[in-house]
Amino acid sequence: MRTAPFAVGLALTALLASGCADAEPPVVEEESAATDDARGIQATASPSVTASTFLPPGEGTGAITYDETAVPEGATSDVQVREQDGQTSVRFTGTGLEADRDFGAHVHTRPCGEDPADAGPHYQNEVDPAATEDEPSTDPEYANPENEVWLDFTTDESGNAVSEATVDWEFREGEARSLVLHEHHTNTGEGEAGTAGDRLACVSVDF
Repeated sequence: MRTAPFAVGLALTALLASGCADAEPPVVEEESAATDDARGIQATASPSVTASTFLPPGEGTGAITYDETAVPEGATSDVQVREQDGQTSVRFTGTGLEADRDFGAHVHTRPCGEDPADAGPHYQNEVDPAATEDEPSTDPEYANPENEVWLDFTTDESGNAVSEATVDWEFREGEARSLVLHEHHTNTGEGEAGTAGDRLACVSVDF
């Protein structure tokens, strides 16, 4: 948020009120875009945030755990989504997960349900024409981290992790509805691309 113009207005008002016509005007430093960049601050749209606590099937709808060893009840998920200038960034923060473990993670097309399969296949920017409901895409031309959103991560000794992915496109409205955590990091080879083992947990998100 740029506050410099407001600060300048206050300073000038105070100067005029004091009647000190000969006083030197105060020096107000403008924060430039270069300064923002140096601080890692970008003038981007505010992200949407979905914060959830994992519960077993039937006890919650926001975040569901199907494997309470890997994703214990009470573990938390925070998903932030930012879309701007034709790009999309998705950031996942998890706490209380199984420690020192690899997870796969992808955006899926449907909301979470009591059955892990309820979340549907991966969301694809360019949909694989050969894929079906029973045979999701495993073609590396379509099942890849540029055409899908992959957020694979490894938890630390406390079971916490942060993962972020940015793609050069925006979600189609209503077609991306959840983030699914998988058994292991995502495969990339022909015939297995995009697969990451069992679905361990799911977070419903309106991307």
